[in-house]
Amino acid sequence: MPAQDNLNPHANAHLQGPLFQNALTTINEAAKLINCDPNILERLQQPRRCVTVSVPVRMDDGSVKCFTGYRVQYNSTLGPYKGGIRYHQNVDLAEVVGLAALMTFKNSVLGIPLGGAKGGICVDPTKLSRTEKQNLTRRYTSEIAPFVGPTKDIPAPDVGTDPQTMAWFMDTYSQEQGGYAQPGVVTGKPVEIGGSLGRNHATGLGVIYTCERAMELKGKSMQGAKIVIQGFGNVGSFAAKFAAERGSRIIAVSDVSGGYFNGDGLNVPEMMAYVKENKSLKGYTKAQPISNAELLELECDALLPCALEGQIDVHNAEKIKAKMIVEGANGPVSAAATKILDKRGVYIVPDVIANGGGVIVSYFEWVQDIMSFFWDEHDVDAKLKGVILKAFDNVHKFKEEKNVDMRSAALAVSIQRLEKAMLLRGLYPR
Repeated sequence: MPAQDNLNPHANAHLQGPLFQNALTTINEAAKLINCDPNILERLQQPRRCVTVSVPVRMDDGSVKCFTGYRVQYNSTLGPYKGGIRYHQNVDLAEVVGLAALMTFKNSVLGIPLGGAKGGICVDPTKLSRTEKQNLTRRYTSEIAPFVGPTKDIPAPDVGTDPQTMAWFMDTYSQEQGGYAQPGVVTGKPVEIGGSLGRNHATGLGVIYTCERAMELKGKSMQGAKIVIQGFGNVGSFAAKFAAERGSRIIAVSDVSGGYFNGDGLNVPEMMAYVKENKSLKGYTKAQPISNAELLELECDALLPCALEGQIDVHNAEKIKAKMIVEGANGPVSAAATKILDKRGVYIVPDVIANGGGVIVSYFEWVQDIMSFFWDEHDVDAKLKGVILKAFDNVHKFKEEKNVDMRSAALAVSIQRLEKAMLLRGLYPR
């Protein structure tokens, strides 16, 4: 008898999104490399829980608008669910499922004791006032509160959210769950209320730690390397900063306002200061404007896509001239494009490792909150380097042994850890 869900052709629409389908393709290929138990693979191909909530918000003009929010909890075999909250006008359930899957495999390959989740609200945060954004966050928190908590599911910032958003989230949850501070419910908070030093720059720093290690493996150095960075938000700007500090020449960056090129190297600190004052690079005159397509196709030692998913696919993979791609964003290179680039000799550090710095330090923050004992920034950065490079080295070793691309190797190592844990825990009820 067919499963009930299969009677409704729309029942599994949330599993048909391009990001999740792209992830599934890689998961299935990687599972073959380790002869994954078919029952485990079956369980890994669907999220455990998808929550959709209505988020009514009183706007500044007195009207009430309803936004749609999501929280997808994909897998908790290794520990509490963990994943960011995204505010973006294109957020939908299918995208959140794909991002939650990526978080599951990311946390596994990084070797940290957390599961995978993701959340989001379909909204353009740039069109909200501070009060409206706070009202939105507090109501969303209240709606998903039964499903989150320091030992259940620990959200964090993502696209369109920041430490202030996490502060509102934590406060709302704390007021509703007993009225006392519970800093462990979210990470990425301001340091003053239980955040971790080093968290703000962690993802960008992790991108550069992995880029540096990949360069070493290729007999190259960050010193003098030509770097192109797509995206100049939190991840891209800090990646540019840390690369420049290592002597790299950042020849191009981009943000929502377009791309900016200077073959002699951009002044990264000046550009970061400009964004802080003007909210974007729009109007920046000390660089040549270029399109997003032109930026991706520039000749460089390393291309760091740190914006949104789906930036490099079969349509432009052959035009990429970078010697190496380090994925600062989630899913910026499709599975099909990965195969094309790998055949061309382009070394890809996949997102599940490259942008893992944020979740690693989020894990550190959660641990510090539980202990009520906090580390200094040097300790956080050093611990981050140890965790992310250990993961990188494990994956590179698998890549060399099996002669596969880094993405397949990363997913295989990740699935291997999940498989062992799931077999040990068994299936409840039997």
